[in-house]
Amino acid sequence: MTTRRARFPSAQGWLRWALIAVPMVTAMPRADGLAWVLIGVTLALSVPMPWIQDLGARTPSAVLALAVIASAGALWVVLPGSWASVALFSTTFFVVLRQAPAPIALAVALNAALIATVWVLRQDRWETALSTYAVLAVVVLMGLNRRARLARLEQTELALARAQTANEEHARAAALAERARIARELHDVLAHSLAGLSLNLQGARLMLVRDGASPDAVAQLERAQQLASEGLAEARQAVAALREDAVPVERAIADLLAAYRLDSGARADLEVAGEPRELDPAVGTALVRAVQEALANTRKHAAHAEVDVKLDYADGSVRLTVADRQGRRPPDAAAAGYGLRGMGERVALLDGHVESGPGEDGWRIHLTVPA
Repeated sequence: MTTRRARFPSAQGWLRWALIAVPMVTAMPRADGLAWVLIGVTLALSVPMPWIQDLGARTPSAVLALAVIASAGALWVVLPGSWASVALFSTTFFVVLRQAPAPIALAVALNAALIATVWVLRQDRWETALSTYAVLAVVVLMGLNRRARLARLEQTELALARAQTANEEHARAAALAERARIARELHDVLAHSLAGLSLNLQGARLMLVRDGASPDAVAQLERAQQLASEGLAEARQAVAALREDAVPVERAIADLLAAYRLDSGARADLEVAGEPRELDPAVGTALVRAVQEALANTRKHAAHAEVDVKLDYADGSVRLTVADRQGRRPPDAAAAGYGLRGMGERVALLDGHVESGPGEDGWRIHLTVPA
């Protein structure tokens, strides 16, 4: 089970699919037995293309893209004059744009071999093969140029995010300093004055009782002493409130994920479902500590793995799911570590429960606490 949101294919996803499907359809009138097989295989492989977000650098998407290149290229060899080369080169472009160096090298080598095969079978002039290699070079250069541009945009966004975080931290530090100053003033002036007033009123009440004063006078002093005591308690609560700076759970988790992104360079996303609300401090602490422990385990056992976190505000409870994407099913742990046991104990004290274990493509932690 994963927490990735179901999303409708993007325009780029549909374009990627169309650049494969349309050439296959145009090749059908000239197809024979083998060509029909290759057309069917290529169309079947193209079905997941719209749902693969930007052909992200993962093993399944790389294998799928290389399989499309191989099947479309084989059709181009069988039907040299068809548009199968469009599917071949367009898929190669998206591989260069998003994949790791190894799949890119395989895709370029596969293209080069297919071009040479077509040239040999057709016995064309060497200029024809050279022009096709030039097209391949242009496709690769366009993909690399687009890739570099996207990398620059990501670096710019990261720099802006860092600057915004620094400004927010500076403003927060200034606010905390001002609140600390006000808290000191309240404590040193108001709280001390109320404490002294309460003691003096208590002494005056005892003197009136000793001297046999009227019950009404003693009752009035008792009432004044009670008001002074209540005012002192409220002043102390105000000082405590000013001293504390409760950070929303969503912000705390987002900060942990931002630190993980900066540390590992991998994607780490937070999805919030339901209507966020103020949580009990113990509940918020349990949720933040759970994400912290999960990220620590990911750094230790699956460095640079992508992470998805989902925080779901349900009626009467809050559910948290942390799943890392290792690209494979991890082995079962021999025994829960101290961190996971501590997480379970903390959640159990809140009458919640924790589930952790391997998923289809990584490790998954799911906890539910009443809130």
